[in-house]
Amino acid sequence: MSADWSQPIDSGDIPNTDSNFDVIVVGGGPSGSSAASFAAMAGHKVLLLEKATYPRDKTCGDAVGGSAMRIVTELGVRPMIEGTPLFRVDSIIFSGPGKNTTVKIDLPADQVKDRTAGYSLPRLQFDYMMFKRATELILENGGSIIQNFTVRDIHVDGVKNEQRITGISGIIGGNRSGNEPLTFHAPLTVGAGGFNCPVAKTITETCHNEPMRDNDHYIAAYREYWEMEHDGDIGAIEIHFIGGKLANGYFWIFPVSDKIANVGCGMVINDMNKMNTKLRELQAWCINESEQFSERFTNCKMIEGTDKGHLIPCGSPRKNAPSYQPRRFAMAGAACVGDASSWVDPLSGEGLHQGLLSGKMLIPHFRETGRGGSLEFSSESAHEYQVEMWGKLGPVLSNSFKLQKLVRKKWLLNWLLRKAAKDNKRGKAIRNQLELAVSTKSGQADMASTWQLLKMVLF
Repeated sequence: MSADWSQPIDSGDIPNTDSNFDVIVVGGGPSGSSAASFAAMAGHKVLLLEKATYPRDKTCGDAVGGSAMRIVTELGVRPMIEGTPLFRVDSIIFSGPGKNTTVKIDLPADQVKDRTAGYSLPRLQFDYMMFKRATELILENGGSIIQNFTVRDIHVDGVKNEQRITGISGIIGGNRSGNEPLTFHAPLTVGAGGFNCPVAKTITETCHNEPMRDNDHYIAAYREYWEMEHDGDIGAIEIHFIGGKLANGYFWIFPVSDKIANVGCGMVINDMNKMNTKLRELQAWCINESEQFSERFTNCKMIEGTDKGHLIPCGSPRKNAPSYQPRRFAMAGAACVGDASSWVDPLSGEGLHQGLLSGKMLIPHFRETGRGGSLEFSSESAHEYQVEMWGKLGPVLSNSFKLQKLVRKKWLLNWLLRKAAKDNKRGKAIRNQLELAVSTKSGQADMASTWQLLKMVLF
């Protein structure tokens, strides 16, 4: 099975205004497509609303890890993915700002062999296939999809402390189209509209007077595609903490084929503001002036029109959070998934698995009330969902936040990576632990401990 991601996706007829659904999903990216797909598979009538028209691009590092692939497989998307051009990931290369700090960490050999270690492919392709599969499942179960739809209002009923989201209103073609607004109703509205999702803003800011955005936990990311030759269609993705002008950020090179790579950089917004700089300038410095990469990019060429920036809301724990961690993302009648609920890993910038998982974990909390078989997402359901999600992802994201702080200690990072790069017993032991850290929760928990790092290096 293959998919031509350059072709429009037929999303069927537009439902009449004032139509009722079981679930409305605002945002058709991977997280929204996951939530919509699992809802349709559970027999619910779903309305999926997407602001863009597919195919559409999304700024990202483009990696699809093994844990994400397991959910993709469950949704039936994997055959489509493997029928498209991609890059198979078998390892990760890390480096620090010092000399002799480049380390290659092999992913588990059994996962590489059975093609579950992960892939790297443009989000233009991946998101297209996720949305296409969601469209199929939704239509099969009597639902509807609308592309090119802009949400203008989130409907909130009730009084303070007893509020409930009951649906949305919006415009096909944007606010300047002249089209009449359409209104839809559902007992569950899912926010999957990314870092600036209108459902998330209504839940946090409007209904609960809590902050949605915290620039200590938001990363600004910038991406370009470059023509770069690689040794075949399987190999390493690269993450570099190179120092210099990118002292508190990171630089990545993720091949997406044997000839093209996703090249980008990221930094916590508050750190970037303190430096009074722009990511485009930092990217240019990494490629043209940094000692590690200027020579490597000499004969490479950026693909015109691929330079894009994006904001990434991290799932790191907030100090003195007003209610839930990493922040409130559900209430009666509504819940958020993916970036709309801040689930990105603060160390790696990876959020695909968390987004897909949140879409899967949400739907079982939407259930019959016992009153005539009607469906409800109550305030109790919202509480249970928020607690379950943080219980599932919180330990790993908290550890990643500790590691994010750790890599800022450049002397310690250089020391560790130099030890790991050596071809001796201790270097191999450190590389093995780093392999566990990028492939298992327990390994990452160990790596979050400075004492564990010191034990690996010293003993």
